[in-house]
Amino acid sequence: MINFDEEIKKFQPSLEVDETEDAIYKCENIDITDIVSRVLEQLQNKSNE
Repeated sequence: MINFDEEIKKFQPSLEVDETEDAIYKCENIDITDIVSRVLEQLQNKSNE
């Protein structure tokens, strides 16, 4: 039978997971919400001028 406590003590995360996590958190790509926010800000600034 598997001793889960012992298996968890041996566990080490995969390097690929760590590398992927770093790439995701450091990514500065913009998404559609960023684009919409910028457009709305520009429209608001133009209407205030």
